[in-house]
Amino acid sequence: MRKNILLIGGSHGIGFEIALKLYNQYNIFIASRTSENLGNLEVTHIPYDASKDEIDTSTLPDRIDGFVYCPGSINLKPFKMLNPEAFEDDMQINFMFLVKIIHVLLPKLTASNQASLIFFSTVAVKVGMPYHTSIAAAKGAIEGFAKALAAEYAPQFRVNVIAPSLTDTPLAKRLLGNDKKKELMNNRHPMKRVGQAEDIANIAGFLLSDDSSWITGQVIGVDGGMSTLNIN
Repeated sequence: MRKNILLIGGSHGIGFEIALKLYNQYNIFIASRTSENLGNLEVTHIPYDASKDEIDTSTLPDRIDGFVYCPGSINLKPFKMLNPEAFEDDMQINFMFLVKIIHVLLPKLTASNQASLIFFSTVAVKVGMPYHTSIAAAKGAIEGFAKALAAEYAPQFRVNVIAPSLTDTPLAKRLLGNDKKKELMNNRHPMKRVGQAEDIANIAGFLLSDDSSWITGQVIGVDGGMSTLNIN
């Protein structure tokens, strides 16, 4: 029986790459604001804006075997330039909207033999970085939530977090807007390149598969060595 996988956000960036990698193996449902880029992929698109919509659960199967929450933000500014509202906005899109939809989907997740849930953090939670106060706070909430949720629902379902470093996606366009910026960012990483969406999709595919059935409650760094290696 093919697994049912729900991606929140999957029409571009990492979510799209995950869909591209997995649609031949699983039944893929993508809930996102647009269906651009989905083209001829054999997936089911559900119009959904996490910031204002309640997801229409009637369009989903009774059982969800895999769940990936992709929406996020990259709000990099000095702390003195970030007002409390900016922190609230980052917390909403990265964390609170995630909590809200998990509540709604819980009956469908627990109907699976063992669903796999994947959330996204950032290398900046483990490694303190200037100008990351707001996003690191929001993603840190995700890491704590994921571990507690994994403990509460083990072995019924698994919860893991992928913590990338900078990845070349539309969300990071401002940071990689020209060759000079790309070279600078490449050289910050021990592997001498920023991440590609495919790098993240590869580990997501593994975590959604039965090959990872003994892995839960983990924060997995996919960051070109940024979080653990000092090559300077």
